[in-house]
Amino acid sequence: MPPEATQHVVDRLDDDDYPAYTMGRAAEMIGATPSFLRALGDARLITPLRSEGGHRRYSRYQLRIAARARELVDSGTPVEAACRIVILEDQLEDALRLNEELRAGRGGRRADGSGSSGGSEGAEGPGES
Repeated sequence: MPPEATQHVVDRLDDDDYPAYTMGRAAEMIGATPSFLRALGDARLITPLRSEGGHRRYSRYQLRIAARARELVDSGTPVEAACRIVILEDQLEDALRLNEELRAGRGGRRADGSGSSGGSEGAEGPGES
């Protein structure tokens, strides 16, 4: 195998979204059954990609999501509720990351244009004229 082809394979395996795991291996990795993974697919928490032969393939990202759902189900949460919780947790994580990126890109500036060094000291608040 040429060196560039080997590097391409390594890059894909480092990719969290690359569907590298079969259903059986994925279920084994998270300590669940294939039917549990199918239930998560039915609930639309994760949508595995399909191989050319039609077999489900899961990425590391999907396995982290499935493992979190399994934790919730193991603690007594119904599958549908666990899926909703995981979706909301994922959305919150994305929103917090985006918020942090926006704050970092703004250089500590507030929405009103003042800096973070207390530029509003001495300003009158609402209704304080």
